[in-house]
Amino acid sequence: MWSLLLRRSTLLLSLVASVAVARDREPRVRNVYIRDSPKDEVERVYVTRQVVTVLRFEQPCDPKRTKMLGWEGRFEPVECAGKRVLVEPLQNLEPEDRFLLLVTLADGKELPFTVTAIREKERERPDQQVNVFLDPETRDALRAQLEDTRTREQLFMEATRRHWQEDTEDHALARLLKKGAWKLTPFRPRKHWYFKNKGTDIEATVLTGKAKAAVLFRVTNHDPSRSWSLAEVRLLTTRPGEKPPLLFSEAKPFALQADRDEIPPGASGFVAVVVDGSAFTSQEGPSDLTVELYRHDGLMETHVLLDRRLVRE
Repeated sequence: MWSLLLRRSTLLLSLVASVAVARDREPRVRNVYIRDSPKDEVERVYVTRQVVTVLRFEQPCDPKRTKMLGWEGRFEPVECAGKRVLVEPLQNLEPEDRFLLLVTLADGKELPFTVTAIREKERERPDQQVNVFLDPETRDALRAQLEDTRTREQLFMEATRRHWQEDTEDHALARLLKKGAWKLTPFRPRKHWYFKNKGTDIEATVLTGKAKAAVLFRVTNHDPSRSWSLAEVRLLTTRPGEKPPLLFSEAKPFALQADRDEIPPGASGFVAVVVDGSAFTSQEGPSDLTVELYRHDGLMETHVLLDRRLVRE
């Protein structure tokens, strides 16, 4: 009997490992949307040695006017194949390497891209196909945006479950905050906001601590017949002037605790978020953060900006 269970357990572990490996090997296909705003950054394309990365456009490219600067000895010659541009490095690139790829379309429009390598610590895969859309209102572009949204929602839901279930020092602090015992923590209240939405009132208290920050939400449900529940919380890097929802910002880790699964009509509940000081550093350097709170129907209830200066050393 035990040998049978052992064989079944071994088989199950092998299957789980195979699924994980299969996911890691899935092609990475990204959609990018080029706009004509001078504030837009040049899109990056992430490549790796001896793997062809395909840029796919909505119209043919011009082979004579599509080129990469400084590619000699590092890449195969860039090729235009109809609506596709093929890029293949001959050797591994360093994360600080940057190559300018200029793609010219058949109508004469020039599109610059920065070709670089993924940093190992990001645990990301290189691009195998990048779909480039110039008009976000076309049918194909709208379909791609819908798929992107669904993928992001799934990833955020998975991340929220992880933030909720993990057991760390920050989670212990969040558990104290959700009980209203902030005096037992190293945090001190710094700012306070009050948001009045349809069916809910939300009080948000920002707390500061040594190398950490926190937000305590008090949610009061005024809906006469329906309970309120938390769908997800997002913590995202925020550039000056950006306004939520932040669809393309870098997600950061945090600890999450709530004092109840559902808030019945007329009742209140608490949601606590604890952020380590390291989260205030992004790929571009020191960064502010935004906490977004989403309710059961997927709508964003509120958001709070966390200034990086909140964290005390």
